[in-house]
Amino acid sequence: MLLLGLAVPAMQPLDEWISRGLSLRSDTSSSLLIAVMQGISWLGGGVARWAIVVLLCALLWRGLGRTTALRLFAAALTANLASTFLKNLYDRPRPALVPHLDHVSSWSYPSGHAASVAAVAIALTLLFPPRWRRGAAAGAALAILLTDLSRVTLGVHWASDVVGGTLLGAAAALAIAGPRRSGGKQGSVRTAVDSR
Repeated sequence: MLLLGLAVPAMQPLDEWISRGLSLRSDTSSSLLIAVMQGISWLGGGVARWAIVVLLCALLWRGLGRTTALRLFAAALTANLASTFLKNLYDRPRPALVPHLDHVSSWSYPSGHAASVAAVAIALTLLFPPRWRRGAAAGAALAILLTDLSRVTLGVHWASDVVGGTLLGAAAALAIAGPRRSGGKQGSVRTAVDSR
């Protein structure tokens, strides 16, 4: 993700080609498609994102324990803080090929929406008991793909921004939710839950 951030100037022609092909336009694109993409984008950012994270953490706390819930919250928070820091470090301008169809207030690389959704979706997959992981992985892939696509089609991110954000979110999820700690009472409880 860090190397991709350094390479984005060289990728600008490819980013522009992808954006020209995928960007929606208020005067020519389907208003329903624009509304759907805006809805997907809304779920991945701001207040909606944190409401979903808190709800998921509450459900995990109740079903799989406090530690599991806190690991999900930590993955989401880490991805969010890291993307904010890295945006200011790379200070890449937003695309200006078409009028933006969503509100933006910061730099472009890496996408905070992509980072947050990837962190939460991948962390959930890693934290779920093994028997639920296949379905969780499919849901995670769909959530990540739709979020990334929405940011590009709405004209507010380059494709490399959402790839970088997804990599950042995946790194946060793997670092925080990936390690499986064992030993002691907590390890025994987790083993019992995982084996269900």
